[in-house]
Amino acid sequence: METIVLTRKDVESIISMKEAINAVEEAFRLYATSKAIIPPKVYLTLEDGDFRAMPSYLMGYAGVKWVNSHPKNPEKGLPTVMAVFILNDPKNGFPLAMMDATFLTSLRTGAAGGVAAKHLARENSKVFGFIGCGKQAIFQLLAIKEIFDIELVKAYDISEKAELAFKEFCKKEGVDCRITNAKDACDCDVLITTTPSTSPVVKKDWIKEGTHINAIGADAPGKQELEIEILKKSKIVVDDLEQALHGGEVNVAHSLGIIRRENIYATLGEIVAGIKKGREGNEITIFDSTGLAIQDLAVAKIVYEKAVKKDLGMKIELI
Repeated sequence: METIVLTRKDVESIISMKEAINAVEEAFRLYATSKAIIPPKVYLTLEDGDFRAMPSYLMGYAGVKWVNSHPKNPEKGLPTVMAVFILNDPKNGFPLAMMDATFLTSLRTGAAGGVAAKHLARENSKVFGFIGCGKQAIFQLLAIKEIFDIELVKAYDISEKAELAFKEFCKKEGVDCRITNAKDACDCDVLITTTPSTSPVVKKDWIKEGTHINAIGADAPGKQELEIEILKKSKIVVDDLEQALHGGEVNVAHSLGIIRRENIYATLGEIVAGIKKGREGNEITIFDSTGLAIQDLAVAKIVYEKAVKKDLGMKIELI
């Protein structure tokens, strides 16, 4: 037996955002119906950065993503975050594939935002606000574009360079984009926040009734993009309760005792599976995204199966 090795270019060439959205949506459904396994993330924290191991089981496959975060890497000409995914046959443990997971991570995070907006935003949503115009904003846009007819994108970032690059990307995608301020960006149907902020960048008075928010940026303790008052008046949906309470958008409010477990309405999987209702009326909804290992596995499964059919990638006798 041989192990397939897939580069970033291989992964990018073989899977679309639409396929990723469908795969991630199914992964959430299976997780909510106890047909997936996600052990807790394992953290290895060192002086220069940290590593995270994210194992999971889903759809007849097992796998693990090994991902780093080294903030000083750009000074050395390396990305801050890099990842590798190993896909195994759970029946015998054989490593079926090793693949780049840096692109895969961005893709599945965008796909999760698309799934959340599909179930929690108003169906006739036309105006989309972006606070944070970096790489993940691009993947959130690509996912939203698969779900809605976009009339206008409003974009804001503290970096003018990031704003202009995002606007140029929107233009290439045929999307009308207007650079604006943070307050105006929040005057929208769906707001997407993708910043690394540790203090609120979205004020409670800026959010109108009926808005859906994809809160993507907070993925570690202490991170926070939304004023706590927004959480208090919204229907909060998380990808995973424990991860969200520890490091998601709700983590600061929870640590202060303001948002409790019982204030979390549902997991996204429960809504996808029909266990709980999605949007009801003109409420404010929030999707608190922390990123689940099953999202990576669901997308890696498609990449592997398509690679086998297309005879793509380098084959090695690893074992």
